[in-house]
Amino acid sequence: MRMTDPTRRPAALPATPGPSRRRWLAGAAACCAAPALWAQDGPSALQRIRSRGRLSVGLYNDMPPFHVAGAGIDVEIAQALAKALGVALAPLPFNADENMNDDLRNLVWRGHYLGFGPADVLLHVPVDRPLMASQPRVEIFAPYYRERVMIARDLQRVPTMDSLKAFGTQRIAVPGQSLAGWLLIGSDGGAYREQLVTRWKDGTEAAQALLRGEVAGAAGHASELQTVLRGDARFAIEPLPLPRMREGWAVGMAVKKEATDLAQALQAAVNDLGATGELERIFARHHVSWTRP
Repeated sequence: MRMTDPTRRPAALPATPGPSRRRWLAGAAACCAAPALWAQDGPSALQRIRSRGRLSVGLYNDMPPFHVAGAGIDVEIAQALAKALGVALAPLPFNADENMNDDLRNLVWRGHYLGFGPADVLLHVPVDRPLMASQPRVEIFAPYYRERVMIARDLQRVPTMDSLKAFGTQRIAVPGQSLAGWLLIGSDGGAYREQLVTRWKDGTEAAQALLRGEVAGAAGHASELQTVLRGDARFAIEPLPLPRMREGWAVGMAVKKEATDLAQALQAAVNDLGATGELERIFARHHVSWTRP
């Protein structure tokens, strides 16, 4: 499943144990907790990484534009983080599990029962206070992007949009198993259910359907829609006209709770990438707008 929503992403919390990454409720807090100090014996996490000369980074598979087939925004951020630490990058791509608890267990603090992991750091983790409070083994920090649910429209077919009623009976593409899908299906008491085309895997596929003229609009994550449509004057990309969706949620990274020096070094690297404009340039290469979370 995919949050990407935080990404597994619903209009209400999932019934499965723990918060689902792709169905994460929007509105996650853009916060960064200072790492706690832990006493430990032997080399620290950062010392071990520098000793072996590589940084292992967990990357979600099939999450355009952040990671698809070894390329994407998160891949470039991982490369920049490894460079900042003076080591090589060792990417660890993986398929999202059912919920965020599983991903944090498999990729951050324990490792997967199939034998891979944990990584030194996992990217694209919701920086969300309830999630942080529920994870005593994990440090979640360094927000580097704010995601939102948005909708794109063909300006010739839908010149203005104050509400979803502006689409009339015209079709809207949206991935069904996503936060955008659940929100549109439930909007105005299900008024738009019959005009939604929900077969798309993610928001990039929905945006491509709009680009081909198959639909009048497409909904998904801002990053998904922008990577396909941004810069094309025929289309507008705007927040989904639902008040609670306008703020979105921050995504950051996670390490083991005791990896204090690693968290501090990665936080410093993210701060530097933002201050120098490198984060904005990475996102721009994938046609995604970036503002500080």
